Amino acid sequence: VPLVESGGGLVESGGSLTLSCAPERPLTSAAMGWFRQAPGKEREIVAAIAWDSGNIFYADAVKGRFSISGDRKQNTVSLQMHNLKPEDTAVYYCVVRIATLWNFWGQGTQVTVSL
Repeated sequence: VPLVESGGGLVESGGSLTLSCAPERPLTSAAMGWFRQAPGKEREIVAAIAWDSGNIFYADAVKGRFSISGDRKQNTVSLQMHNLKPEDTAVYYCVVRIATLWNFWGQGTQVTVSL
């Protein structure tokens, strides 16, 4: 199922951006989240929300600055990013988990944080 991402862009250090994601077709998911990949680095998970438990995960690097939220019925997820740093520069990917694996990935949206 294609995922539609929006909200990336260029922002100065200390600024804020909000990423949003929704599937093109309805689906039933167990969790949704965001990964990112910076140039020359491996893809890493940023934040995720599990619908049944309500558990939310944040990578240590973004705790206190990023906030994930979503709507289970609509299968939408957003990532509010505050106090952005140059090291947050990356392509951000929306992901959907059906059972135990991240089954669907968005095409990615570029976030660039300038000094």
